[in-house]
Amino acid sequence: MKKIVLAFLILFTVSSQAQELKWHTNIKDAIAVSNKEKKPMMLFFTGSDWCGWCIRLQKEVLLTPEFKAWAKTNVVLVELDFPQRTPQLPEIKQQNAELQQVFGVQGYPTVFFTNVEKNKDGRLNFIALGKTGYVAGGPKAWLAEANGFLKNKI
Repeated sequence: MKKIVLAFLILFTVSSQAQELKWHTNIKDAIAVSNKEKKPMMLFFTGSDWCGWCIRLQKEVLLTPEFKAWAKTNVVLVELDFPQRTPQLPEIKQQNAELQQVFGVQGYPTVFFTNVEKNKDGRLNFIALGKTGYVAGGPKAWLAEANGFLKNKI
């Protein structure tokens, strides 16, 4: 009996780990994956340890099985965090501040769907597909809005 319980626990742990998503924090890495997989990026601007609406979006949508299944096939996830209490590497802090300026983010949570192209000079151009934030109604309502942006993705 102990072996059956142990086998079940191992199987459950492996399957739950397989459901975990990869959230990139380095935009250069995310761009490389986006280009390789031919998927747009979903940029999640958040205040993970202080923003109530961000925490609510995480709980109601981003941590759900529906979102995880959708994200794996549709987007490359990028978390651009602006924490108040959680330590952050200086280069990530600087990158996030620069991207906040580029996208004109003024409130949290803000979610941008974007593709990236290199121009002739080798500079990156972000091609906006859409912008959203917290949407009431759980994963079904949020994903319906996101899917509307992704119709013209690549």
